[in-house]
Amino acid sequence: MTRSHINLDLDSIADELKSIVGDRWVITQYELMESYLKDETPDPLRPKPAEKLVLVKPSSTTEVSSILKFANNKKIPVFPVGGRTGLVGGAVPTEPGIILSLERMNKIEIDKENLMAVAEAGATLGDLIKSAEDANLFFPPHPGDEGAQIGGLVATNAGGARAIKYGVMRNYIKGLEVVLPTGEILSFGGKLLKNNTGYNLMQLIIGSEGTLCVITKAVIRLFPKSKSMITLIIPFKNRSDALKSVPEILRSGSMPLAIEYVQIKEIMKAAEHLNENWPVQEGVAQLIIILDGISQEELLLTCEEISRICESNNAIDVMLAESSEEQNKILRIRSNIYTALKPDMIDILDVVVPPRSLRKLMDEVDKIASKYGVYLPTYGHAGDGNLHVHIMKEDVKNLDIAKKIKNEVYKVAISLGGVITGEHGIGKLRIENLDLVLNSKHIEIMRNIKRIFDPNNILNPHKVLPSTYVE
Repeated sequence: MTRSHINLDLDSIADELKSIVGDRWVITQYELMESYLKDETPDPLRPKPAEKLVLVKPSSTTEVSSILKFANNKKIPVFPVGGRTGLVGGAVPTEPGIILSLERMNKIEIDKENLMAVAEAGATLGDLIKSAEDANLFFPPHPGDEGAQIGGLVATNAGGARAIKYGVMRNYIKGLEVVLPTGEILSFGGKLLKNNTGYNLMQLIIGSEGTLCVITKAVIRLFPKSKSMITLIIPFKNRSDALKSVPEILRSGSMPLAIEYVQIKEIMKAAEHLNENWPVQEGVAQLIIILDGISQEELLLTCEEISRICESNNAIDVMLAESSEEQNKILRIRSNIYTALKPDMIDILDVVVPPRSLRKLMDEVDKIASKYGVYLPTYGHAGDGNLHVHIMKEDVKNLDIAKKIKNEVYKVAISLGGVITGEHGIGKLRIENLDLVLNSKHIEIMRNIKRIFDPNNILNPHKVLPSTYVE
């Protein structure tokens, strides 16, 4: 029997879920779950949610297990959701079924002795950052929206601006507690810095986008708090000089926390969106460089070296922000470029290439823009070769043209040794492009792994993997 033939009785599903979590934590009124039906994917491409849905909010791993056992027995689709900050429709409930929100599971414990946090999946990135800071510790990555939840950050292997020095979410997960679609509870790793026991299934789960299991808890590595931090804004008259500077900075031995590339038009729009002033209004392209270290003297020496490199590549000037207030404002404005552009956007691409190939990538993006007579705003994480190319409504009048532009950008990135996504993932939107990067055998192996974890295909079905799942 295929799922299309299953007639879901929402009342009986709701009754069963209420028996597990209590009446208060099961919602059937569609208008009360509207914020759970979408993520931050641009409106023109966001998948349409199903209509027959029940929202459930468990408070424990045991309750999650009971929910999944019930759903698996009845072959009811389950869609785990976190903060719904994703950009590829990965959390949108696209079939009738159950929306599973772990927002009530939001406890965080800090182990200062072992430099670890134990966080439930519903805790937010903001909660984790604050808990670490209160213990005089530091969570190095900053994967973006601080409303994102830990379970979602792990499930999508979130990256962000600071990945160049400290890596992505995968580099900080030392243990996981998960619930399989069949209801079994598994624990991987722990407060360990080494673990070589069997196949590393934990790493397989990180980045699986909610298709293999439900993450309920994570053990996260922390670091001592940085003694000093400095942010530089370096404007250039042209993009080529800015991007040429990036690999030279990396080769110099300096290892910034972040090297962000922005264009003046977009960063000014983000500042205006927040009713703030961007501190450097010169140049066409700018690098935002964040440094951390054990002393201000050490950082100032690094600033001198980075300034020398950038000035040799025709930088206009170097602005240095030392106060935490100024640095936080710069990061806040940078982090809101997407929010400022989103109302006028069709799609945001997430290509990544070797950092040395950034100039070639952008040159080709310019050629594509010229070919179609459009402007393609681009910014992103230059230090790790991950740039976001935007396709805007103002210039692109229909989705067919947007698709052609996307495919051409993807092919350019792949030709330069890159891939189609560095941090956003596949979700629902990028499935049709997966075979540009992965061959049929690779996809077959992924599909077989999905079947082992989720034999009835109940968990976030028809995300990540192309083609219809064979029941």
